[in-house]
Amino acid sequence: MNEHYPFVNPPLPYAYDALEPFIDTKTMHLHHDRHLQTYVDNLNNTLQDYPELQSWSLEELIYNADRLPEAIQQSIRNNGGGVYNHIFYFNGMTDSETRSQAGMLYPAIMKDFGSTEQFYDEFTKKALSVFGSGYAWLVVDEDGNLKIITSANQDTPIAQNLCPILAIDVWEHAYYLKHYNKRADYINDWYNVVNWEHAAELYEECAGMILV
Repeated sequence: MNEHYPFVNPPLPYAYDALEPFIDTKTMHLHHDRHLQTYVDNLNNTLQDYPELQSWSLEELIYNADRLPEAIQQSIRNNGGGVYNHIFYFNGMTDSETRSQAGMLYPAIMKDFGSTEQFYDEFTKKALSVFGSGYAWLVVDEDGNLKIITSANQDTPIAQNLCPILAIDVWEHAYYLKHYNKRADYINDWYNVVNWEHAAELYEECAGMILV
């Protein structure tokens, strides 16, 4: 993630067309270069008159949003969350052939969901249940267990003391150019580009923090 103000829009970790045919090239351009860039610009504009906050990390700003000056609390939630969530989402996908290597995450999914089929079924139901705009997340809770949760708009799990390891963006701009209003088709396509290797690395980091 970006370290501190001024925040930047990092390049995608793959080519814009790398996720074809599952995520189309035009959507990736618009989603990354316009939507995410707008959140970055708005976040920087929010912080420009608050030098005391300009050394704070993105995670610190989001986690402490309720303690910030009231005039910028909502902007930090919306725009800081928009930056965090989008970067997390983009980093969670890949065209790499190693993407299916889930490491220690696989037995954890088996333990907490019973089977991969049950996991996919529950995750799909959660992603479909988001009314309007938001995300579905796979997170590690404070007891070290895996949970599937949803968030509205640009809210983030870190504000709830949850450690995220996987996310799907179900705002319409993430899929409408290719899938129109068929969110279920987008979710099924997204499963083909999930970077499980990256998710496994995040899971081990989250589990390590719980143990500490």
